[in-house]
Amino acid sequence: MRILYYDWDEFNGEDCRDAMRRLGHQVETIRLDQLGGDLTPEIEQQFKKRFDSRDDSGKRYFDLVYSYDYFPGISEVCQKYDVPYVCWVFDCPHYPLFSPSIHNKVNRIFVFDRDLYKKLKDRGVQTVHHCPLAVNAKRLSEVCKSLDGPNGDGIAYLHDVCFLGSLYDNEFNFYDQWTGIPTEIKEYIEQVIGSQERVFGYDLFSDDRVLSEEDIERIKNFINIEDTGRYRIDYSDVIRDIFRKKVTVNERRNILTEMGKRFDTVVYTNPDAVPIPGVNNLGVVSYTDKMSEVFRRSKINLNISLRCITSGVSLRVMDVLAAGGFLLTTYTSEIAEYYEDGVDLAIARTPEEMIDKAAYYLEHEDERKEIAQNGQKKVFEKFAYTKILPEVLKL
Repeated sequence: MRILYYDWDEFNGEDCRDAMRRLGHQVETIRLDQLGGDLTPEIEQQFKKRFDSRDDSGKRYFDLVYSYDYFPGISEVCQKYDVPYVCWVFDCPHYPLFSPSIHNKVNRIFVFDRDLYKKLKDRGVQTVHHCPLAVNAKRLSEVCKSLDGPNGDGIAYLHDVCFLGSLYDNEFNFYDQWTGIPTEIKEYIEQVIGSQERVFGYDLFSDDRVLSEEDIERIKNFINIEDTGRYRIDYSDVIRDIFRKKVTVNERRNILTEMGKRFDTVVYTNPDAVPIPGVNNLGVVSYTDKMSEVFRRSKINLNISLRCITSGVSLRVMDVLAAGGFLLTTYTSEIAEYYEDGVDLAIARTPEEMIDKAAYYLEHEDERKEIAQNGQKKVFEKFAYTKILPEVLKL
């Protein structure tokens, strides 16, 4: 198969292209200076030039266009020239999925969160499919061998407890920027946020008994959300996602604060992040060059899922397991479906359980190492690109 791959410098792009080529596909990349939600004449011309290419038999050269995440402009140009468009969405939320173009018949869209898949299907979207994310098993197995040394002398640990990811204490924490909400509404929202922090795996913001459409409509009256008209977004979903992100902000900081009180704890995040007492911020690291080493050389890696991911397995979970790192994660239904707690990784259902399990596994090294090995074996066997891509690329 000949694939025209839209490369927007996504961090996992080279891993995916490498696997495509090892599966026997021909891959050519296309890069664009700008690609927002709209199809411009300049963008259309760049795609048309490639779509007009023919092989020796006169057949159109490219069989499909591929991208990570969904780009309405690509869908529109593919629809116009009748070229299949395959995309695999790893961001959540990803509001381009609410573009009218999602219904274009050329689309074959994969999302990793089953709840999101069901929501889109319930809205009549026929072009969406559910598929977990994947890893480059070949690259990561080679990385692990190089980290452990030529004699397999074992892992030289750098940290006891490690969290790598965003703390969202920046301009993307929109909740804290809302200043006009009346006190009684704000206090109720804060109560729901506090309750949600104590429960993993159940989304209170989707429960109409907790936060009804009438409640959301009242809140809308006091906030300003720009409607560009580009997407058919239900802004009730946007408001709920903002609440979910605020929960994530709170629980990441609170869990890490408690970890810092008890264990040698580090974070790899934006250097400008608000400091957490007892936790050392070591800055950001490269996805391909350094991240796997951090995961492999940390005794416990924390995954505190973004609450907008209500059921799925984030790429961070896959990355830690594929590096042979031990993972302690908050619960989602799909993590529990694909991986066994205490065998492939450790799952916590409350913040307190996360602290308790960190203490337990720091004291039980052999058990922790065996679980890390099992987790890597599972992700390589079930979720390598070479296992998943044949289904994703099936037309």
